[in-house]
Amino acid sequence: MPFTVRASAARLVLLVLPSVVTLAALSTSVAISLAAQERTIREATTERVLEVASSLADLPEVREAVAGAMSAGSPSVLADAADLAPATAILQPIAELVGEAAGVYYVVITDDEGVRITHPLASERGVQVETANASVLAGETFVGTEVGASGPSLRAKVPVRGADGTPIGMVAVGVLESQIAGELDEAVGALLPWAIGALVVATLASSILTAAVERRFRRLDVIAAEHAQMRRTATALREQSHEFSTRLHVIHGLLSRGDTDEARGYIEEIASVRRPVDPGGDEAGDDQPVLAAMIPTVRAELQEIGARVRFDLDLGRGFDRGFDIDEGVVSVVSNLCRNAAEAGAANVVCSLRNHGSRIVGSVDDDGPGVEPRVARRIFAAGYSSKTDTTGLGRGLGLDVVRRIVTARSGSVEVGRSPLGGARFAFELEAAR
Repeated sequence: MPFTVRASAARLVLLVLPSVVTLAALSTSVAISLAAQERTIREATTERVLEVASSLADLPEVREAVAGAMSAGSPSVLADAADLAPATAILQPIAELVGEAAGVYYVVITDDEGVRITHPLASERGVQVETANASVLAGETFVGTEVGASGPSLRAKVPVRGADGTPIGMVAVGVLESQIAGELDEAVGALLPWAIGALVVATLASSILTAAVERRFRRLDVIAAEHAQMRRTATALREQSHEFSTRLHVIHGLLSRGDTDEARGYIEEIASVRRPVDPGGDEAGDDQPVLAAMIPTVRAELQEIGARVRFDLDLGRGFDRGFDIDEGVVSVVSNLCRNAAEAGAANVVCSLRNHGSRIVGSVDDDGPGVEPRVARRIFAAGYSSKTDTTGLGRGLGLDVVRRIVTARSGSVEVGRSPLGGARFAFELEAAR
């Protein structure tokens, strides 16, 4: 039981694993794509605000207007909106035009104390900025995210320099983080159809792979069942062989003591010897004892099943004596005749000829015949179209026939019989 549980768990894992791996790989790919997209958008935005701020800071109109506003205030007394109004009148239109063209949220230009000359909101003009001013007004460039009057934004601050290179103000250009998030949402929206398509394709591929694995498992189950059936059959045959050997010893003992009648009675008891009602007119000669014993036995066996058998014999004389058959031919004929009767035939015809040292024969019947699609499989061990009710396995007779004729340099073929059913034609070397 533990082994079965482990095998079932392993089978479940193998069936589910392709889907898990596919979904995990797709999820990872989508996550990496989104991260890369966000990084690309942020890097592009950073380059844009820095380029806009640098270009404005170097613009002659900006430098002249900022230089003119330096006298409007001092570190102790900051300029207000009214003081900066002349510079605002010049720079605000420029800031709005550049901001709209560049797609940034705001463009702010300040004087040398960091007081805003321009701003999208009029109320913020003439007000000193609160963030990262000293270093920029000292001549350094700043790029990063800060929280200002309009909320968190990715911004660039570049100093405006006078004619002698001294910082006289600064230009600040910013994009709101919410705007960056909106651009990312748009990118996700563009990526989503591709992700869904990839998910559909991956799911289909995973389903196909899972179905292939499941078919393989089912095939292995069939093979395992066939092996188990063969093991049961082999065990039963070994038991029957041992029992048969024991009975042969008993018969040998009776015959050795001369108890012929007792031996005959014992044989009839253990073998349930069949006695045909109609012996027929196709009996063998006195010089063919094996053939003479086979014919009534086969006829009686088929009568019990509900079929009639007729023998067409032409076994001439050879080797300076009557040409008789051996136990191998008996096994071939009896198995083929029994197979025909069990398949549903009512009439069976067995033909035997000898051509030199070879025996050629056929068994015809009026049963349902053999379908061409299974003709190659019927001689395989364990194959049978009939339900096994014994638990010992079926499909043994035709395998025995195949092994006997093959071992004696012969062959057996199945085809359509003139009687309407199946025809099994065979040939093999005669025993000497």
